[in-house]
Amino acid sequence: MTKTVGMMIGLDIGGTKIEAIALTGDGEELWRRRIPAPTEYEGTVRVCAELVRAAEQETGRTGTVGVGLPGTISPGTGLVKNANSTWLIGHRMDQDLREALGRGVRLMNDANCFALSEATDGAGAGGRVVFGVILGTGVGGGIVVDGRIIEGRQSIAGEWGHNPLPRRTADERPGPPCYCGRQGCVETFLSGPGMERDHASVTGARLTTREIVARAEAGDTQANSTLDRYTDRLGRALAGVVNILDPDVIVLGGGMSNLPGLAERAQASIAPHVFTDIPCLSVQRHMHGDSSGVRGAAWLGADLRSPGRGDRDNRGV
Repeated sequence: MTKTVGMMIGLDIGGTKIEAIALTGDGEELWRRRIPAPTEYEGTVRVCAELVRAAEQETGRTGTVGVGLPGTISPGTGLVKNANSTWLIGHRMDQDLREALGRGVRLMNDANCFALSEATDGAGAGGRVVFGVILGTGVGGGIVVDGRIIEGRQSIAGEWGHNPLPRRTADERPGPPCYCGRQGCVETFLSGPGMERDHASVTGARLTTREIVARAEAGDTQANSTLDRYTDRLGRALAGVVNILDPDVIVLGGGMSNLPGLAERAQASIAPHVFTDIPCLSVQRHMHGDSSGVRGAAWLGADLRSPGRGDRDNRGV
């Protein structure tokens, strides 16, 4: 089959699945596949390579390749670090994927991929500075400026979830313990498990986030109070980001972003804590949903203006 150039392939590696997508240069979806994720390193590399080959064979096109990781590449060692898919940690995944595919590959944290997706053709499109927020089992973020991901010197730019919750009240100190070894991190309050823990500590009832929302919608005052505390903390935490980054748009993603009206409530709760007279920030819910990460990985592979730290010597993707 004769192949034509002009496609972007993205891979999103998760703990339970690997998703692949192929897009045109205009962002039109050509092909998609989702498979269970192997729980060992060599299998992960093999499956990623197989997905790329399948995308090209079935579309008849060659493509650039970008990969979203549940971690990042250490600038100091070139090895994967901070990955909750722990079997990836300590490996030179960028190098191994390049060798498996015979071409350059860009790898980056999945929150950065989410931010790039939403800034490119999602809820943050048109904004010069976009902060993409992940609110799920963990809390992460990514920064996109003029269409380019900002990684930072240590590849941790946007990791607002491991700052302390600002302006903690007496009953919020010292805060829940975090897996990073500290207490009171934003993540311990604003993750899904954080909301569930907060509700249980106040009411004694152990409920899921879905159950809390359902009870709030039914008029349960305790559940509504939990949502109010969550929104207030989200506003305080994001205001700290706004005061430093001053983004045009904040895009909310992850499972918690689907809480009814959260974007509007967050925008209102940020305003009192921002160092300005008239806040002109826009807070939006994601446009591409669960597909944002894999779409961002595809855009990542095509964006050669800011090569990822794990692929510095492979600019010719």
